[in-house]
Amino acid sequence: MKTEETVYDYFNRPLRDLRISVTDKCNFRCTYCMPAEIFGPDYPFLRREELLSFEELERLAKIFTASLGVKKIRITGGEPLMRTNLAELIRKMNNIDGVEDIAMTTNGSLLPKYAKELKQAGLKRVSISLDSLQDEIFGKINGRGVSVQTVLNGIDAAAEAGLQVKINMVVKRGMNDLEVIPMAKFFREKGHILRFIEFMDVGNTNEWKLDDVYPKKQIIADINEVMPLEPIDPNYTGEVASRYRYVGSDDEIGVISSVSDAFCSTCNRARLSASGMLYTCLFASKGHDIRSPLRSELTDEQLTQLLKDIWNGRKDRYSVERSKASSTRKKIEMSHIGG
Repeated sequence: MKTEETVYDYFNRPLRDLRISVTDKCNFRCTYCMPAEIFGPDYPFLRREELLSFEELERLAKIFTASLGVKKIRITGGEPLMRTNLAELIRKMNNIDGVEDIAMTTNGSLLPKYAKELKQAGLKRVSISLDSLQDEIFGKINGRGVSVQTVLNGIDAAAEAGLQVKINMVVKRGMNDLEVIPMAKFFREKGHILRFIEFMDVGNTNEWKLDDVYPKKQIIADINEVMPLEPIDPNYTGEVASRYRYVGSDDEIGVISSVSDAFCSTCNRARLSASGMLYTCLFASKGHDIRSPLRSELTDEQLTQLLKDIWNGRKDRYSVERSKASSTRKKIEMSHIGG
C-alpha cells in the first residue's frame, strides 16, 4: 500500500507528522491543560464507544503513511497510558510500512509499569512532562499533589527500557520561572534534553494571558548567565524546538516558543483526537469529523481523498495572527486535541 505521495496545504506545507490522541482522560489536573475546577468528577469524558478503536486507528495510520506522506506518529492524550493495552496499538503502528518513528508524550507517572513493554512493542521515544523539582510547586501545578519523585521514577524507567527521553517543562511567569536554572542543571547532569515550553493559549480553560508568558529570550538569558549557550541548527525542517548547546559540550536544551516565534510556516502536523476529530492546528477552533465516515461504508480510497481535501484546504496560521485578544476566541482544549 506504500507510495511516496506527499500532500500539501494552501501554503505549500507538506504533511509529515500525525499526532494521535488515544484518550481524553488524565490522572493529573495540570493548571495549564486540565484545571481541576473544570475537569472535575462530573466532567463528561468520552465513553468507550466514542473512542476510535485500535483497528480504526491502524486503518487511518496506514492511509496517512501510504497516501499522504506521514512519516512520524506521536501518541498523545490526555494521558495516553490510561488507555488499556496501549502497547498493542504501538505494535500495530510499528508494523505499518512507511512509519519511521513512533513517539509518545506522557506525564511519566505510569512508565515504571509500562516502559519495558512499550519499548518491546516498537515505541522509540518519550517526551515526559515535569515543570518543577520542588514538590510544593509541582503538586500545585499537577493539581493532584503528585510528587516529583513519581515522575523521576518514570524518567528512569523509560531510560532503563532503552527509550530516548526528553523532558518538557511549561514555563509560566510567577508559577515556576525560578525553576528554569535548577531544571537546566539537573537534567544536564542526568543527560536528558530538557525543552522549555512557553505557556500557550491552547483552549479556553487555562486562563492564558500574554503577561503570564515567560518568553524564550528570557529563558535563554537566565541560563546563559550561569551556563553559556550557543544556538545550533535544527535536526530537520519543521522542528518546533529551537536548539541550544552548552558551550564546550554536546549537552543541549530546546525552547518551544510558539508565542514569541511563530513556527506556522513550517508546521507539518495533523492531530487526530480520541473521538476521531481531525485538527490541522494546535490552536484550532473546529475540526473535521473522521469517525463518522470511518464507520460508514467508505473505501480506503474515499477516505484518502477526504483526508487529502482537508489538508489541501488548510490555511491555519494562528500563531502568526495571535493577538492579546486571542483568548476570547473559542478553541479546542489541549486534553481533547492532544498536544
